[in-house]
Amino acid sequence: MKLRRRELLRLAGAGALAPALPSVARALDYPSRPVRLLVGYAAGGAADIVARLIAERLSQRLGQQFIVDNRPGANTSLATEAVVQAAPDGYTLLLITTSNATNPGMYQHLNYDFLRDIAPVAGVIRVGQVMEVNPAVPAKTVPEFIAYAKANPGKINMASGGIGSTPHLAGELFKMMAGVDLVHVPYRGDAPALIDMAGGRCQVMFDLISASISFLKSGKLRALAVTSAKRSPALPDLPPIADFLPGYEATSFQGVGAPKSTPADIVDKLNKEINAVVADAAFEARLADLGGVGLRGSPAAFAKLIAAETDKWSRVIKFAGIKPQ
Repeated sequence: MKLRRRELLRLAGAGALAPALPSVARALDYPSRPVRLLVGYAAGGAADIVARLIAERLSQRLGQQFIVDNRPGANTSLATEAVVQAAPDGYTLLLITTSNATNPGMYQHLNYDFLRDIAPVAGVIRVGQVMEVNPAVPAKTVPEFIAYAKANPGKINMASGGIGSTPHLAGELFKMMAGVDLVHVPYRGDAPALIDMAGGRCQVMFDLISASISFLKSGKLRALAVTSAKRSPALPDLPPIADFLPGYEATSFQGVGAPKSTPADIVDKLNKEINAVVADAAFEARLADLGGVGLRGSPAAFAKLIAAETDKWSRVIKFAGIKPQ
């Protein structure tokens, strides 16, 4: 029995589509049960807040509960390792943070290779910092501070909320690029560091805008510049440090990742949904309250950012000789 040409073409077309059908069905069905979003920090902190914001919005958009699962410890490595070992089915996700880019330079023996073992899904937020000084410091601009620091090598204390923290690394990057000698004084968190900054026991600090804003508004500290590549909406009158040290940028970021080998159609669906959440005006306003801006783009763009940040901070950590405590 001979088949007509039209019938042959129909069957051929169906055969070509067959391999794609399971993938399409999988993406349409996902998620069919609750999804866990692991966070490497305790509840209540900045990372946890961002995780709960994005989980709430994804729950609303996708009709399944996205549950924040806090797994603090080992500078986010406990949560990261749990996701690395999870089934690559889209039901166990990771809140990626800057720590995932700094850990390879800080720790020699991690039980995973982040760039190899985690599939970036989408960015959510990028947060700049502010370079601030005690009012007794005569410098009112970044060039004036660099000149002041070079005239007083080893005499200026640089506070931070802890060794290896993003503010500490921002300061070390500044030291490396400006060629100045500042004495790092680590504290157990931002609050005591800011108090000693206001009291004059330390002279300069690179810190999150949201943590420092009350000290700046009250005049207890003076802001010189922001660490982001562009001006910050939170402090629009301040220039970026990059205006004076071209190429300088020190920001923290957060986004979502999944185990490697997670199906591309699920990754793409999550990326589309997260980008839509971040583009929402109300969500952007909430991110602005946290001192950040939305971080949108493809999985490939997010992967490129993570790789670049990992390389940069590894070089800074090596330059400063930073060791984990």
